[in-house]
Amino acid sequence: MAGVLLVTAAMVTGASFAQNVPVPKPAPKGRDGGPAGGGPAVTGATQTPPNPVIPDPRRNVPSSIFQTFDANQKAQAAKVSAYLSSLSTLVGNFVQVGPDGSKTQGDFYIQKPGKVRFEYDAPSPIDIVADGSSLVVRDRKLATQDVYPLSQTPLRFLLSDRIDLMKDTNVVNVSADDVFVSVTIEEKQALVGTSRLLLMFGAKDGQLKQWTVTDPQGYDTTIAVYNLDSSKKLDPGMFKIDFTNYGPSPG
Repeated sequence: MAGVLLVTAAMVTGASFAQNVPVPKPAPKGRDGGPAGGGPAVTGATQTPPNPVIPDPRRNVPSSIFQTFDANQKAQAAKVSAYLSSLSTLVGNFVQVGPDGSKTQGDFYIQKPGKVRFEYDAPSPIDIVADGSSLVVRDRKLATQDVYPLSQTPLRFLLSDRIDLMKDTNVVNVSADDVFVSVTIEEKQALVGTSRLLLMFGAKDGQLKQWTVTDPQGYDTTIAVYNLDSSKKLDPGMFKIDFTNYGPSPG
């Protein structure tokens, strides 16, 4: 599995990971044998999987370090920062759309700071786990995993204990309409290139709805989340990285 960038292949590598994940059958209503025991608990009615909003690949996002923002944009960014900082845990389901249009689904579990677990529904053998310092993309079928520093993935912004987007990241765009508040973060790395993270939140409820990672080659991977629950207590063992039963990826 080549490349580095999650929250997920997306968050780990944009194009390469998403294209290698098999397209799953429709997600089952229940999960057997998972570490959380039957999938995430959800407050309120269970939602059906959303259709992720795919960004226009022709979009031109400003990247000037001198980009300025008006009072409304700063206020929107502050609300998003406060929301992200208020979360300590977050559990839900996700739908991922890869650069080739293929869809995968699964469950995710976040415990801040720095811990996350993504479980992809069968037949995909993929799990993604971050323990606070490292992030692994695990293939259960092959019993292999790729390891990356969490600090080199966009996931760190979602997993930070406290964050002020305007101060702690390079925000290049803030926009809002009747449906979404969107924040685009740009990262430039000398050896890798420029990548972007587009975070989208509900304009009415303020909750995280989806994110899109654009890798340095320009490939987009979008992850939409739903059935969110921020009150669930999580087992710390879910976020332990198994270096005994899973070896490094061959090659």
